[in-house]
Amino acid sequence: MATSTEKKPHHHASSLQDSVDKSDLVKHTDTCTREKPYQCSKCLEDFSDESDLVSHMITHTEDKTDQCLKCIRGFAQKSDFISQMCTHTRDKPYWCSVCLEDFTDKSNLVSHMRTHKEKKPFQCSKCLVEFSNKSHLISHMITHTGKKPHQCSECFKDFSRKYDLLSHMRTHTGEKPHQCPICLKFFSHKSAVITHIRTHTGQKPYKCSECSKGFTRKYDLVRHMRIHTGEKPYQCAVCLKNFIQKSSLLSHMRTHTGEKPHQCSVCLRDFTMKCDLLRHMRIHTGEKPFKCSVCLKAFRQHPALVNHSKVHTEEKPSVFRSFKRF
Repeated sequence: MATSTEKKPHHHASSLQDSVDKSDLVKHTDTCTREKPYQCSKCLEDFSDESDLVSHMITHTEDKTDQCLKCIRGFAQKSDFISQMCTHTRDKPYWCSVCLEDFTDKSNLVSHMRTHKEKKPFQCSKCLVEFSNKSHLISHMITHTGKKPHQCSECFKDFSRKYDLLSHMRTHTGEKPHQCPICLKFFSHKSAVITHIRTHTGQKPYKCSECSKGFTRKYDLVRHMRIHTGEKPYQCAVCLKNFIQKSSLLSHMRTHTGEKPHQCSVCLRDFTMKCDLLRHMRIHTGEKPFKCSVCLKAFRQHPALVNHSKVHTEEKPSVFRSFKRF
């Protein structure tokens, strides 16, 4: 058995590199004596292979669209730029290209990447969600028991997991410990910064199986799928009308309660829905965002544009009246 005191007889003086095996010494010596005939014309650095020189020359090209905000270095490739920014903004320069989780050591990143490739052996018997390790499954199972042993000391809201309580507490403290390595914006939750970074990278990992449309967030995909399935899970308790989105239901409920939370800052007129307020504001701003593609005439409301378009066709336009509430 090899021990820490085992002698290493093969010694290379040029680099003080010891080797237990003679073949290793031969390989190592080759790296020290190998010719480097390819030289960079910019910085005069030498390379053994022409391919290495070609890759290196990219660092000198003028096409460097991304510039580090800290050291002002330019980068031709987005991945190199993001990696550089990480070295300035945090102590975890290695990040997963799939879920963007960060790591201090490269070896930890390599181990983590297996979670995206290998089968997840631990499955929840309730909702069938799979996990890479048992501890994550145990933590998840608590959400199905209905128990909420962790309580917020500020608003007394209860949570199933301690992690959820800690995340919730930031709504009271205002703490934002997670920073975007690109624009340096801070976020309260790690999931928020992961989603935000995709606005820089253009990554849309969640694809619709019907129309292949991509989304940055899983929730957006779930909501989109209802267009294809026709599902409307949110129902009004008053008139029993169903809606695809919860926000649509909440806006609808105001038609029953009479609540008008959106107020015009100019004339102080109140509106039930935000979209109604935005349409109304065009009266004050004069904005006409809907333009005819034929004669370029602009309109404040989309129905007015649709009616006008009939002028350019054989269809007779109808008398259009703007909505009274606007």
